[in-house]
Amino acid sequence: MATRVERLVTSGQFSLDGGTWDVDNNVWIIGDDHEAVVIDAAHDADAILAAVGDRRLTAVVCTHAHNDHIGAAPALADATGATIWLHPDDLPLWKMTHPDRDPGAHLADGQVIEAAGADLTVLHTPGHAPGAVCLYEPGLGVLFTGDTLFQGGPGATGRSYSHFPTIIDSIRDRLLTLPPETKVLTGHGDPTTIGAEAPHLQEWITRGH
Repeated sequence: MATRVERLVTSGQFSLDGGTWDVDNNVWIIGDDHEAVVIDAAHDADAILAAVGDRRLTAVVCTHAHNDHIGAAPALADATGATIWLHPDDLPLWKMTHPDRDPGAHLADGQVIEAAGADLTVLHTPGHAPGAVCLYEPGLGVLFTGDTLFQGGPGATGRSYSHFPTIIDSIRDRLLTLPPETKVLTGHGDPTTIGAEAPHLQEWITRGH
């Protein structure tokens, strides 16, 4: 069976800087009938385990370490033996949620994570968070953006550890250079494409500098 991408939506809360908000998160599962990788283990480990089913889960990749994207990661790793991957620049955020648990491995820009026939290239895209990454799979023509890029613009930068000019640089230099037909699979909300976002992202870029 060919490699495929599945979306699971989980619900919970995002907390930072003393505020808490109800959120729905996209959990992305890339794999075939035998093996899978999870991108962003949000909120509900049992729901994610059910979606993975009897496949071997090899990795839990965190696009960044806000609590709504990593809450279920330790439980998922403990249940499956999967490795938790996080960019080291996001360790301070990770420790806010999981002070007694470290990720299993560190992501690095340009690294490739193999997943059931897919090759996920790590693009370090700081701004929403210092260690935010996107994951690009050219064979499938998909880009997992976490909270760096959404339908309608860049991710939020109004809270601790975030920086608007930095996210604009990341999007301009790392994402807008990808083919316009690349499907953008986001951390929240509906998918889009690089081509669909490019025109109004130029306005954000002008505003950011």
